[in-house]
Parts: sequence; structure tokens; C-alpha cells
Amino acid sequence: MPRRHKSKFKARERRRQARGEAQGCEDAQAKAAAEAEPTPSSAAQCEDTTQSVPTTGSSGASQRRRRRAKTAAATSAAATSAAATSAAATSAALSGTKSDEESNNQDEERVSPYEAPFYGERPGEDSLSRKPGLLEQYLLYKYKMKQPILKQDMLKIIGPNYEDRFPEILKKAAERIEIVFAVDLQEIDSTRYDLVSKLKLPNNGRVRAGRGLPKTGLLMNILGMIFMKGNCAAEEDIWKFLGLMRVYPGRKHFIYGEPRKLITKDLVRLQYLEYRQVANSDPPRHEFLWGPNALAETTKMKVLQFLSKVNDTIPTAFPSYYEEALREEEERAQARGATGAGTTARVIVPSSVMARSIFPPLLRPEASNPLDKIIQRRSKN
Repeated sequence: MPRRHKSKFKARERRRQARGEAQGCEDAQAKAAAEAEPTPSSAAQCEDTTQSVPTTGSSGASQRRRRRAKTAAATSAAATSAAATSAAATSAALSGTKSDEESNNQDEERVSPYEAPFYGERPGEDSLSRKPGLLEQYLLYKYKMKQPILKQDMLKIIGPNYEDRFPEILKKAAERIEIVFAVDLQEIDSTRYDLVSKLKLPNNGRVRAGRGLPKTGLLMNILGMIFMKGNCAAEEDIWKFLGLMRVYPGRKHFIYGEPRKLITKDLVRLQYLEYRQVANSDPPRHEFLWGPNALAETTKMKVLQFLSKVNDTIPTAFPSYYEEALREEEERAQARGATGAGTTARVIVPSSVMARSIFPPLLRPEASNPLDKIIQRRSKN
């Protein structure tokens, strides 16, 4: 056999022997660890065996390569795990909170997560209490994607065991959406429903073209703030109030986009808000008032009813504002000439609200400011 072949053969034999002895040592260590704690003598024997492995150039290089490969693999696994953990946390934090612009760029043909026939239940969780939340997600998804809301889909979501409770579950889901987004669930026919904005904002409350969630809830809150501030609210008071909703000027919101542009530009251009400089203010300050379209499409009573639902109370809990809203209702009725002078508009309070509180004693206007109660409640949330 040629000398070079003999040399390669011997080198291969030495590497094979080294791998075999090292593997034998590792097997012995694993077996000893499984049965009992290793004794000093066994550890020393393993060290001796390891040290007795030939350390020729070929076998040493092979061992170094294996060590480097193991180290690289461990590092890669750790980095992958950390990235997965970070991605999972980010996904959980931002679930369902993509901006309108991002949503418009997504593939429209993707399968809806709400098209599955049934939802699995978590062990130990009250199934009935989860159903309104599931319908709420379905309704908002269909609204956002501009897709029809079908009764048969909602019946699949709640499951056959709860079909007899469907009206109750749907009502709860609709109420939760109403107090956040100021949209009403309307029945088109026996098989279809639709979410309709309380105000006639463009694109059914979305303001801008394309898909997205309604901006009506934000506008109704601002109109309520203006009303409770004496029909004129300073800009700094508006932003302080919206800060409780985590809406900040200059910071992009996942529903409203850039709030400053929406409030001071878009809603002003659409004549739902009036934005003007305070006279003789130096440095210049601005204030908000109701715009012509807000005056035409809603009333102080409707805004007060909306704020009452948001704060889980009734309009008469705010007596001074309630009286002012009643006066406006009378003036509007007289202007229309529908009922004649002296007729007072009735406020229809839902039976669910009446059951919780049957007209508590009226608060004195000078005793406390109801706006403070709203702010305190939202601060806790």
C-alpha cells in the first residue's frame, strides 16, 4: 500500500478511535448520572480516559471543529428562542390593532379567522360569558373588511347549544361595540345585519376611503367634552381628556391614525368641529366648538345618552346638563312645529339600565362636576 494511503488510513483510524473513546466516556457519564451521583473516582477515571485520547493534529482539529459546531448550534437555538418569544409578545400586544393603512395593504383574499364553524372552549371557562366577545370580534372584523354580517355565521360561532340565547348574546355584543365606536347594529332582514355610524361621517364612520374601524366614537366623546365645558372647550382640555383614552397628538393611533390631523383638519373640514383661535391670546391658543353638521345630525341629549352608556349610568345623573339638553329638545320641537309649545321630550332609558339604577337622587350642580366622574372612571380603566 502506498505510504500516503497508509498515512490517511492511520489518521482515519486514530479519529475513529478518538470518537469511540469520547462517546464511551459520555455514555458512562450519562448512565452514572441517571443511576446516582458520580463518585470522585469515576469522574477521575472519565477524565483520565478523556486525557488518554490521542491528540494528533488530525484528531485535535476534528474535536475543535465539533466543539465549534456545537457552540454555533447552541447560539443559534438561543437566538431563535429569544426571537420567537419576542415575536409572540409583540403579536399578543398588537393583536387586532393594525392601522387602517396597514390593513388596506393586506391581501384581501386571505381567509377570515371567523369562518371556522365552531370555537373551542378553554377548560374551566364560562362558555356563555365568552360568546358576546366572540360576536364582537366577528362584527368588527366584518365591518373593517366591508363584508356582509350574516346571521348563519354568528350562529356557527356561538354553537348549537346557545342558539336559543342568540338575541341576548347579540345584544350584549352590540352594546359593547356601541359604547366604544358609536355605531349601531341594525337588522337589514332576517338573515343580515349591518353596523351603522351614529353620525353621517364619510365611508360609514371611517372618514377616509378604504377599510378600517369607525372614528365616530372619538368624535362623540369630543362633542360631549365640548358640551360639558359650556359648549366651548380649550384645545389643551381636549387633549387632556383624550389622553385618558391613550390618544395623543403627534402619536399615530391604531384606529384613528394621527389624531391631530383627524381632529383639527379632517373633522373641521367635514364641519363636525369648529377649530378657532382664542381672541387676543398670546401665545396663540385654540378652542373647539360643535360644527354645523354636528348640530344638524345629533343633539345634546343624544350625546349625553352616549356618555351615560359609556360610564354605565343614566342621563339624569348629570342634572344640569340633562336640563340643558331638555331645553334644546324643546326648542328643536318648537322650531319644527311638530308638537307645539310646552312639550318636553322623553328620554328612553333601556330596561337593563333601569334595572341597575332606578333614577338615583339628582346631584346638585354645585356639589360636584359630572365631568370629573367621567375622568376618574376612565383613569381607573
